[in-house]
Amino acid sequence: MPERSPLPGGALTVPASPTRSRVGSRIQVRLHGVAHGGWCVGRHDELVVFVRHALPGELVTARVTEETKRFLRAEAVEVLEASPDRVEAPCPYAGPGLCGGCDWQHASLEAQRRIKGQVVADQLRRIAGIEREVDVEELPGTPDGLGWRTRVRYAVDEEGRAGLRRHRSHEIEPIDSCRIAHPEVEALGVTRLRWAGVAELEAVASTGGNRALIAAPRSSRLPELPRPEASAAVLRRLKGGRTQAVRGKKGMRETAAGREWRVSAGGFWQVHPAAADTLVEAVLGALEPEPGQTALDLYCGAGLFAGALGEAVGEEGRVLGVEGGREAVRDAEHNLQDLPHVRIEGGDVEGHLREWSDLRADIAVLDPPRAGAGRDVVKALAAMRLKRVAYVSCDPATLARDLATFEENGFELQNLRAFDAFPMTHHVECMALLVKKGKRA
Repeated sequence: MPERSPLPGGALTVPASPTRSRVGSRIQVRLHGVAHGGWCVGRHDELVVFVRHALPGELVTARVTEETKRFLRAEAVEVLEASPDRVEAPCPYAGPGLCGGCDWQHASLEAQRRIKGQVVADQLRRIAGIEREVDVEELPGTPDGLGWRTRVRYAVDEEGRAGLRRHRSHEIEPIDSCRIAHPEVEALGVTRLRWAGVAELEAVASTGGNRALIAAPRSSRLPELPRPEASAAVLRRLKGGRTQAVRGKKGMRETAAGREWRVSAGGFWQVHPAAADTLVEAVLGALEPEPGQTALDLYCGAGLFAGALGEAVGEEGRVLGVEGGREAVRDAEHNLQDLPHVRIEGGDVEGHLREWSDLRADIAVLDPPRAGAGRDVVKALAAMRLKRVAYVSCDPATLARDLATFEENGFELQNLRAFDAFPMTHHVECMALLVKKGKRA
């Protein structure tokens, strides 16, 4: 008898006619691989099928959720033959038709890291033509993969209930708690309160011990907000993403790399408590900064890498950072005021690289947003004759695209480390070391 999981399902239905939509119908499919985004891959009626809530090697009954001429998207509603990597999801909201925040709760943590390594390797091969095995490293502090997320964005329904959106949907799944949320985020009680007149809430807990709630109202007027269950600053999110303090201060305190950092509550900081320290160690180990060198930190945020590099190159060296967000620039300047040889510039990275075309820089780190750096930035950076470049990325597809551009412009991938900074999800953090061709250490 085939092994069946306790997932909701039902009997297999006859596939829809090719002339009618298959959406909503059920198909039986064997999964043979994984794809970027939390999908497993199989085939049905000569079409590629991308299936969530499944694992490679499994035979499942899947409900079709989307149809195109080239492929189907579906979610596994019944497991007919289970993978040995399958486990019971720790969250009751992780499953077909439910919360879309996690992708791999039904896989063991070891299997999750193996799958993510396969996805990164596949993106490198398909997009950049780079053949490389990738091992995803566990971060300290979260042995069960839960309770790590220090920033959670909740959607609020018309009744004022906070929840999380379903996968590829605007529909909201009301929840009692988020199992991957940090305990200090859960302490705010967001899902236990009613938020009338609010469209979205972001709950933030810092490694420095303070908390914040950022509310985006449904109208131009901010409604009266309930008090969170734990002390927290309360902010309003304005159009364009800016924030305005309602109660308390906007700044959060973070600790990493032996320093304390001020980060605006709505600004960027790594969401896993161990990620900032881990990435600083990886970047410094890759770039091997020396006293007196000139270093660049592009998309520098609150100045994490600029500060670490500033201490490494010393007062006889210099660090130039570039950041587009005004609040982040102010945070970085505040954080690095004790390092006068570190300068933070606000504005566009590509524009600054054009201005610095004659600059004799030695090393650079870039940590762009999920969309990546792009061809023009990579070409400008490659033209600076740098010795080493560390590229930090949370998206293996855009990383692979940019690595291909580096390759076209005289740089090669010397090393790549991947980190499981987002357990239970499909996301993975990478750090790639690029060196000038012919200059391998």
